Amino acid sequence: MSVIIPAMNEAGTIAAVIAGARGVHPRCEVIVIVNGSADNTAEIAQRMGAKVITFPQPLGHDVGRSVGAEAASGEILLFTDGDMVIPAAELRPFVEAVSGGADVALNDYSGPVRSRIPHPVVLSKHTLNLMLGRPDLQGYSLTAVPHAISRKALSLLGSAILSRPPLAYARAVLDGLKVRAVHKVQVGKMNAVRRKDGGRDPLQEVILSDHLAAVAMLLERRGERAGYDDAGRRREMVR
Repeated sequence: MSVIIPAMNEAGTIAAVIAGARGVHPRCEVIVIVNGSADNTAEIAQRMGAKVITFPQPLGHDVGRSVGAEAASGEILLFTDGDMVIPAAELRPFVEAVSGGADVALNDYSGPVRSRIPHPVVLSKHTLNLMLGRPDLQGYSLTAVPHAISRKALSLLGSAILSRPPLAYARAVLDGLKVRAVHKVQVGKMNAVRRKDGGRDPLQEVILSDHLAAVAMLLERRGERAGYDDAGRRREMVR
């Protein structure tokens, strides 16, 4: 199996992240995509025995997933991030789920859902699952790590689409892959707080844009009502 870890200036955590990944399976390649780093993340990852792919410039949100998937040789691909130290015991259920027949094994984590005003990203994930006919998946999505996919899923989806997780997720459901939420890892508490750009949140805007692209794909596949009927309305009678 392959563990794919994008990292940017993660010298403080990357050794522990790799150690956790290595404990998931006895035959495990660890691929670290170091992009735009000004510290010694790459050197630490190499000392830990990881396969390191280095880019001097930042690749942008989630592009490292596509790069790592393209380089991976495993039958199971597990994705996590270089700033999240997750023990092997918390990663193993995703690998076991794919080994047991799932094509996409999701983190059973929806984000904060008890707020009076839902966070736009949380709301978009719930909405997409409702439109896809998978309300059972609530706010689960490929936007949250850790998650794992099968080699079959990678072959069907292609590596490029993995840099737009909502789009990859929607296509996996639409194409009939076996998508399951398997284990909860509370990554919300692990995410570093990112500085906003003049009050804007560029990352949030990217994620919402990707969800809109996923909805557009859904409408293209299933029609303008996303496959739902019109509840008996006789619109032709309206003049």
